[in-house]
Amino acid sequence: MALPAPSYLNALEDGTLQRRAEQALAELANCTLCPRKCSVDRTAGETGICKTGRSAKVASYNAHFGEEVPLVGRNGSGTIFFSHCNLLCNFCQNFEISHLGEGRELDDEQLAAIMLDLQQSGCHNINFVTPTHVVPQILSALLIAARQGLSVPLVYNCGGYDRVETLRMLEGIVDIYMPDFKFWDSTTAKDTCNAPDYPEVARQALVEMHRQVGDLQIDRESELAYKGVLVRHLVLPGGLAGTAKIMQFIADRVSANTYVNVMAQYRPCGRAKEMPELASALSPLEYEEAVRATKAAGIRRLDKPRRVFQLW
Repeated sequence: MALPAPSYLNALEDGTLQRRAEQALAELANCTLCPRKCSVDRTAGETGICKTGRSAKVASYNAHFGEEVPLVGRNGSGTIFFSHCNLLCNFCQNFEISHLGEGRELDDEQLAAIMLDLQQSGCHNINFVTPTHVVPQILSALLIAARQGLSVPLVYNCGGYDRVETLRMLEGIVDIYMPDFKFWDSTTAKDTCNAPDYPEVARQALVEMHRQVGDLQIDRESELAYKGVLVRHLVLPGGLAGTAKIMQFIADRVSANTYVNVMAQYRPCGRAKEMPELASALSPLEYEEAVRATKAAGIRRLDKPRRVFQLW
């Protein structure tokens, strides 16, 4: 049995995709796409926190087999890693990409070609990694790619620091939302990424994502996800992430049927060692406590753990 057609194909047919692409591009002239609201003219080469102008910058793209089980399948998730970021966590494990901006600028046609190439290679979806600051470029490239035959689901793989207004431009276009929910405490968010509003922004964003696409839907035959929300949560040392409160919020305010990946791979990267609380790797005990807290909140749909513990 074939999977349902991706949402953006209907949006292409009725003209919604083109209208949304045009709307998003217009936002670049006074950019408030993300909660930073830098208000710079990115069409004129000005850049704000994300250091990105009119063209998206891509660090790499490939069939990725390390993503969540319902995304990988046999042929992998077609990941496109965008350079730069609107959040800039000090412990980012992709520090060279997010903070230092490694990669190359691509126009919309080149980005569309990457999507089509990943599909041609057999990837089950197109997975946009760190897409928040390049929503207009994604929509413009998607318009080109869809007209040329793109037909696999889209994964919006973000840090959770997303404005509801921008997410609404993606309604009926994105099939799978995969946000991080990083921190419950505003002080932690301020100390790690200078975004004290992160917890509230992430709560609103997650509710909006679920409103659009609902719980994660997985095809029984292929075991592949084709629509819905998948939440990632990186457990931090010393309980800094506030795992128990995050999971209780998800169960109570989003859905107890939410598919969650409780991740164990924290290790000090980037500038993490500047904070004593983040200077050591996660312990197995801390991870087990986080999983117990998740289950205690009533969440049972957990991704199969890939535990990577490292002593420092």
